[in-house]
Amino acid sequence: MNKRYAFNKIKYSFWVATLFFSFSSNLFAQKRPNILFAISDDQSFFHTSFEGSGFVKTPAFDRVAREGIYFKNMYAGSPGCAPSRSAIITGRHHWQNEQAGQHASAWLKKFIPFTDLLEQNGYAVGRTGKGVGPFQYARNEQDSLWRKTDVAGIEHTDIRYNSADDERFAKGISPTNYFENFKVFLENNPQDQPFFFWYGGKEPHRAYEKGSWKKMGKKLEDVEVPGFLPDNDEIRGDLLDYAVEIEWFDLHLERMLNYLDEIGELENTIVIVTADNGMPFPRAKANSYEFGVHVPFAVRYPKEFPGNRIVQDAIGFADIAPTLLEISQTPANGMLPISGKSFLDILKSKKEGKISADQRVAYSGRERHSSSRYLNWGYPQRAIRKGDYLLVWNMKPKRWPSGAPQKFSKEDSTVLLPMYGLNSQNQYIPESAFTDIDDGPSKTFLIEHHAEEDISSFFELSMAKRPEFELFNVTEDPSCIQNLAETPEYSEVKNDLESELKTELSRSQDPRVVGPEKEIFDSYQRYSPIRKFPKPENQ
Repeated sequence: MNKRYAFNKIKYSFWVATLFFSFSSNLFAQKRPNILFAISDDQSFFHTSFEGSGFVKTPAFDRVAREGIYFKNMYAGSPGCAPSRSAIITGRHHWQNEQAGQHASAWLKKFIPFTDLLEQNGYAVGRTGKGVGPFQYARNEQDSLWRKTDVAGIEHTDIRYNSADDERFAKGISPTNYFENFKVFLENNPQDQPFFFWYGGKEPHRAYEKGSWKKMGKKLEDVEVPGFLPDNDEIRGDLLDYAVEIEWFDLHLERMLNYLDEIGELENTIVIVTADNGMPFPRAKANSYEFGVHVPFAVRYPKEFPGNRIVQDAIGFADIAPTLLEISQTPANGMLPISGKSFLDILKSKKEGKISADQRVAYSGRERHSSSRYLNWGYPQRAIRKGDYLLVWNMKPKRWPSGAPQKFSKEDSTVLLPMYGLNSQNQYIPESAFTDIDDGPSKTFLIEHHAEEDISSFFELSMAKRPEFELFNVTEDPSCIQNLAETPEYSEVKNDLESELKTELSRSQDPRVVGPEKEIFDSYQRYSPIRKFPKPENQ
């Protein structure tokens, strides 16, 4: 071999190897993206100023949606916080998560969250405010199968408001200073280590300070009342108090974004903003209708995700975990099989509207929400959103959807309280009827005025028993009032959606469908107060 050729070949090989290792080192040294996951507690899709709400101002959410990607059709895993959050963190439908598929039951160790894997992959993981719950985590060493800590990450809630610095808008707002706790987390985190931080605002969960909207300068005439609620000042005022708390959540998000910008981390942070389920009003939260499961969702990461786009594809909460694992290059080792589908292709696309080649579908459902029926029974629902339509399967239509209309007294369990919880003065007794609906002015108004001609239909929409199947064209009827399931011209749509829903329930081994213990959700222990109800007939 020619010596000069051999020398040049060795020199070329050395140069290629040097270039390769240099390139690899740069890739390795390049910091992976941070993730700020902001989730409010009980906020419907319609209630951001970016979506056009006239009575809610959300400049921080609007910034993320404007500079990033705004998803028009994100569906929560459930219309209640605990099962919905479990779908996010496991990438699985709530009905696959056993006790962790409903409120106030146990979280077993086998349901490994993606946050654990991020931590194992070098991420600093933390949270402030509400994590993944309410669940019962391990209470002592005997709870050996239970997880000990909240799956959202290590809690940072030490910094709280006191009388000297209290700037809260209303009395119902949590005393946790979300932003300052986030700031402390970042200050204690090595600069070269990527982070995942769960900002779990406890707003706008009830209870509210009634009339707080007045000191915030809000106006009754600005409110858009959903079609399933009566339009009057009592309802409008309740919606404005709800708006006040949304704006508190948004204020702390704004401070977090500004601080990330100030320290030079915003452009390397994937910001995700959403809500766990819909607003805490009758026929919204705890119901698989639009105002119960359709939630706001926006993602900002201009470095990799082309912004200023609106996406129409249907996405579900179970899709979030596989997406974040793919983004962070984290294998799903140890997690139970994920049912969700990554939407990273949508995030990286430059297109708007409907992007996926295959029409995406979102699933939702619920089991026991609160203690609201005889023997602590739940109200099982399963739902599918595809195209313009939402199909809801009420699996136990003989049960009361919002809870039983009558219960025994908390003080004396032999005393049966009046029907609908109305005393002799026609005043509603708190927490005495329809307890799957959070108590508040709107619920109280519907109950106290249920017999009035112009209110009775609204009362029935929220409290009356429902047919087994309900079908809504949510594009034309977002309030989900006109049930099309029995309308002949929609029979094909209904049958197709029912078939697709049941296929997914079978594939994902929903106990309600495939057994062997179809009633197992009703048997799981509840680790919160349990109410006593009379035995119903024909159930």
